[in-house]
Amino acid sequence: MGANPLHGILMTEPVRLSKRVVALAQCSRREAEQYIEGGWVRVDGEVEERPQFMVAEQHVSIDPQARLSPIAPVSILLNLAEARPAELGQADIEALLAPENRWEGDFSGVRPLRRHRQQLGMPQPLPPGGTGLVVCSQDARILRMLNDQQQPVEQEFLVDIRGQLDDKGLALLNHGLRINHYALPPAKVSRQSEQRLRFAFKRLQADRIGMMCQAVGVQATSLKRLRIGRQSLSKLPPGRWRYLAPFERF
Repeated sequence: MGANPLHGILMTEPVRLSKRVVALAQCSRREAEQYIEGGWVRVDGEVEERPQFMVAEQHVSIDPQARLSPIAPVSILLNLAEARPAELGQADIEALLAPENRWEGDFSGVRPLRRHRQQLGMPQPLPPGGTGLVVCSQDARILRMLNDQQQPVEQEFLVDIRGQLDDKGLALLNHGLRINHYALPPAKVSRQSEQRLRFAFKRLQADRIGMMCQAVGVQATSLKRLRIGRQSLSKLPPGRWRYLAPFERF
């Protein structure tokens, strides 16, 4: 950077923030946009990540630690607290991943950016009415892996039921059920209590759990996902999210 980033520039004519940063840092427009989108630029002391943001007399400064490195795609783990009647849309995801909902115990070391909440894919979406672990990712490798039907990762659910499940019904939930003449893949289903079951499976689709329970004479009243692969809810509180740390794997 050609200019001292600690010295802000005051102007009166409204201009795009990227233009102000070009003058401040003596850099190209693209480099200015990278500084801004990377969360390194402040306007009157507040981080501003929109290059097109208009500034006039505000004080603009660049963090002395700023660096022009590519912004890596992120993955986010969310503990969805409230059941939804339909799959989450992009607007829903952005609202749930608001900065104030980030878990205070996030140990990832990732600097939060506005763009981290955009262009997120959601592999293995929860079935309607489900709560618990949701993965949102910008990383194409993670999206491919979690969507891979040939080598699926294991999921784990807690399912509350209404009705009486006998041992024969439990055995059928593990293997042997057919729905619409289709033989379901095996699952690992165990009792947690008389009214709660644990489901763990790889090839089963989560939205089949309700039909499976119905087929053995009970009703699934709630579904909570605890784990996808190696990643679990662990200490993540309901309604909170955290970044997947660079060293973590599914």
